[in-house]
Amino acid sequence: MGLFFNKGASGVWGNEYSPVIDSYSKTMRLTLGAALGSIAVVFQSAGVFTGIGFILSMMSTGPLVLASLLSLRLGVMTYFATVFLLAMFQPSEVLVFLFTTGLLGLSLGGALKYIKRGIFIILFTSSCLTLGIVILLYGLKFPILGPSVTYHFNSMVIAGTFAFSLLYSWIWKKVSISAFNVLNQVLSRS
Repeated sequence: MGLFFNKGASGVWGNEYSPVIDSYSKTMRLTLGAALGSIAVVFQSAGVFTGIGFILSMMSTGPLVLASLLSLRLGVMTYFATVFLLAMFQPSEVLVFLFTTGLLGLSLGGALKYIKRGIFIILFTSSCLTLGIVILLYGLKFPILGPSVTYHFNSMVIAGTFAFSLLYSWIWKKVSISAFNVLNQVLSRS
């Protein structure tokens, strides 16, 4: 049996795994959420470095996907714990995490858990990511897409953002399923 999933049970993505988090104590759940949130903070904070830092910053989605896949309540707790930690240690990354990488992880984990069809998972996740970017760009006037994109409402920018979000969500869906299958195999051997 794995630390995170039981193979052969029904319920979670592809009906192959079921989360064992239900058997964890509240203290263990809190500890797991805090650990995943801390990992997300480290990845998100790496965005201040150029080059490889941007790639590491994208990886902050992973811990949120895992937390949300295990339990939506754990995912939400991890999301807010990460936001509070970022506010203390790296305040410049809070808005980016809240509306992009964190929101993507939370929505992807929840979608993998509750939505059964792959295309609907991708559509839901990309819609959430697009909405987050639109709120940042047009609502909060935060230059998430760079200085060349103006704050004036532009449907072409939204369409392009949605197209990018579809591709990005599809990639994260594939990476998440593969990574968690490998993670579960490794943990079930020990």
